Amino acid sequence: MAELQFFTGTMDSGKSTLALQTNHNRAQRGLVGRIFTSLDRAGTAMLSSRLGLQHDAIEVDPAFHFWRYVVDELTRGARVDYLICDEAQFYTRDQVDQLAKVVDDLQLDVFAFGILTDFRSELFPGSARFVELADRTHVLQVEAMCWCGRRATHNARTEDGVMVVEGEVIVVGDVEQSGAEAVSSDDAVPEVAYEVLCRMHHRRRMTAARAHAVALGAEPLPFG
Repeated sequence: MAELQFFTGTMDSGKSTLALQTNHNRAQRGLVGRIFTSLDRAGTAMLSSRLGLQHDAIEVDPAFHFWRYVVDELTRGARVDYLICDEAQFYTRDQVDQLAKVVDDLQLDVFAFGILTDFRSELFPGSARFVELADRTHVLQVEAMCWCGRRATHNARTEDGVMVVEGEVIVVGDVEQSGAEAVSSDDAVPEVAYEVLCRMHHRRRMTAARAHAVALGAEPLPFG
């Protein structure tokens, strides 16, 4: 029986790498799949891993319709054995319903990969729907680490180096050692970066940079 499987973890837990490996393993067996992504760091219609691996993909915007796409492909005689769906947290709830229909009515396996919660520690609507509908939900065992050494469980966003917990849910950025990635050359637009933290340091808004500043005595402790 075909299944809808959802693989989730924080940033840096290897979701995109696993998506590429899942596709590779099935392609080696002679199966033919389709790869989808949304707002990947490498650009439009590209699935990329932070390890440097990349693969062409089909871009999923809010208007994309999975059911129509797959039915059209099958109708014209194309072979489709499975779907790989990366950055699945950005999919709409309706798109997740479409994927469930693909599994149930067309008996195609769907492997979806996405972050569970946003920088506010709130469920992405798409991820919430996957948890509600998936035959199996897997929490990735490759654990990302907070700067303090604890297991990272939360995704944090910084703007110009300051952690924020309000704002647009979707702002493209990345996790880099340099600390930030500019989303525009306009000085009025903040530099956006993402960092994984343990719950305690996410709650205290204590990023690695801020912890360093506190250690140097540049900032007071965040509690008292």
